[in-house]
Amino acid sequence: MNKPKLVIHGGAGSLEGNLYNYSNVRNSLKEICFSLYGELQKKNSIETVLSGVCALEDNPLFNAGTGSKLQNDGQIRMSASFMDSLKNNFSSVINIQNVKNPILVAYSLQNNKYTNISGRLATEYARKSGFKSHNPYTTKRITEYQNNIKGQKGTVGVVALDKYKNLASGTSTGGIGGELPGRVSDSATIAGNYANKYAGVSVTGIGEHIINAGVAVKICTYLELGMDLKSAVKKIIQNAKKNNYKFGLISISKDGDIVVDKTTDEIFYASYDGIKLNLF
Repeated sequence: MNKPKLVIHGGAGSLEGNLYNYSNVRNSLKEICFSLYGELQKKNSIETVLSGVCALEDNPLFNAGTGSKLQNDGQIRMSASFMDSLKNNFSSVINIQNVKNPILVAYSLQNNKYTNISGRLATEYARKSGFKSHNPYTTKRITEYQNNIKGQKGTVGVVALDKYKNLASGTSTGGIGGELPGRVSDSATIAGNYANKYAGVSVTGIGEHIINAGVAVKICTYLELGMDLKSAVKKIIQNAKKNNYKFGLISISKDGDIVVDKTTDEIFYASYDGIKLNLF
């Protein structure tokens, strides 16, 4: 049996727009990471990733699910995606509204013919599929919107390798706040979230930069071509710096290597391998 590995993140940058302070974000990521690793020892990577992203979506500290930022028309539109190394099937929801856990709606599309849906029709799909209406607005986010406080980043993500060497990754976001309605973030694309039998990657930062760089899928492809994870991430980061792209990423290889890197001020992450906990 393989030793499970886990890494999670709560966004990148400078804690812009968070409800509480630096230490509360650290404590929340630490608690979620420890709890998730306990699940990962008993369950598979798919279940663990879904559970982890839900926990982050439900925590208003983070810009995903409840506590998502408002777009410039005062509406919250969320995006999420899921992928694992068994099915190698990417599924996502884009700009979905009024659901508690967008990641679960994204995952529910795994067995559908059409695995990526957006906007009003994504919300309608969720209702027809049994996902209840949920109000994701918080007083803090409404106040930010009223005061025209805008951001550039905000995402959560989980990557897990289970004891059977299966990888899974999930990413969810509430956008950047104040953006043009209809904007498509990286979180619901293979640039922001990807997993194959070689690696799993979740990315956070400026979505347009992440999409331009094709971050997640490129890293996994580099490993498929024979590169190790550390070298693949280094290559991505070097190219990002040349283009002044701002993002951070978490990743795990099929061999259990965990690599976290960034071009932003910080990436808010926690990783655990059963022995050592690493925190931002």
